[in-house]
Amino acid sequence: MKIAITGKGGVGKTTISSTLACILSEKHSVFAIDADPDMNLASSLGIKDKIEPISSMRDLIKERTGAESGSSFGEVFKMNPKITDLPEKLSYDYKKDGSLKLMVMGTIEKGGDGCVCPSAVLLKALMRNIIVKKEEVVILDMEAGIEHLGRKTAESVDTMIVVVEPGLKSIETAARIKQLAADIGIKKIVAILNKCSSLKQKKFVEKKLLSIDIDLIGSIPMDDDVIASDMEGKPLMSYGNSVALNSLKEIASKLEILLK
Repeated sequence: MKIAITGKGGVGKTTISSTLACILSEKHSVFAIDADPDMNLASSLGIKDKIEPISSMRDLIKERTGAESGSSFGEVFKMNPKITDLPEKLSYDYKKDGSLKLMVMGTIEKGGDGCVCPSAVLLKALMRNIIVKKEEVVILDMEAGIEHLGRKTAESVDTMIVVVEPGLKSIETAARIKQLAADIGIKKIVAILNKCSSLKQKKFVEKKLLSIDIDLIGSIPMDDDVIASDMEGKPLMSYGNSVALNSLKEIASKLEILLK
């Protein structure tokens, strides 16, 4: 089960990614991958430790690619670096039994660094290895732009979940993401409605999504516990009576059936 979660900024995809990873880790081994430049997945899980993003590990990047991160255009480096040992070495054990591991990819921050640079090559190779080769469930918390997945990686993603909220802007973003996903070979696109406060809102979003051929697999109501979890730096899983958490448990069950 390889799931990429994306959506417009502020729709709650990181909370959804972290909570689904926790729920699914109760039955499966899970890799939670933070592939969003904002890198908030760790804090959404309630992790206080500072986790260094892989994109900033300059020594590792040089060791595996043969070139410095941010090296000048035209410098020769390995396009297929060795990375098979890195998922275990670089992951953070969120659960002591190893059922949930976190990896923070990071982003290319230096101005002028393009797609074909040592940092980007290592990140793409690592992400491809985890998605294509690993048997664990993979949850990717992504940014809205998904071109960086690459075609071969994307073809191994079982489904892409677009998180939407009530409103046309969110639906427009979902339509753009669907087109991007189709361009790189992701075939199954579904949506989760977040921050829903009425049946009218749900029907509105469901109708709009249907018009762009995206199925709605679940909705999450407005919930003060979600805000509290963010303010207190705790995972939503620690709020046992949360209506949002209960909705996500139902969605997780649907995903397991959908992706069998």
